[in-house]
Amino acid sequence: MPTPESDLFKAKKPTVPPTFDGVDYDDNKRLAQARDAVIREQWVRSMMARLVREELSKCYYKEGVNHLEKCGRLRERYFELLKESKIRGYIFQQQNYVSKE
Repeated sequence: MPTPESDLFKAKKPTVPPTFDGVDYDDNKRLAQARDAVIREQWVRSMMARLVREELSKCYYKEGVNHLEKCGRLRERYFELLKESKIRGYIFQQQNYVSKE
């Protein structure tokens, strides 16, 4: 596993934003990079929700009957992340993309 500072990590880091804005659909390499960036961003959101859920379960266990008062911020954060944590893929975004211009 490469460290975040290594050259191997920087080489694998996506160079395009997680959107299809400005992507030429005839350029297969850029299109694949955009797809990977979209999927990667969805996985990051999913894993963030997972980490918050784990912290929330620890808080529930630790606080016991006072969990409604003590774990409120984690619960609200988890509900916000839960809305967008599902991994939907890239096909809908790619086929129904409307340019912002």
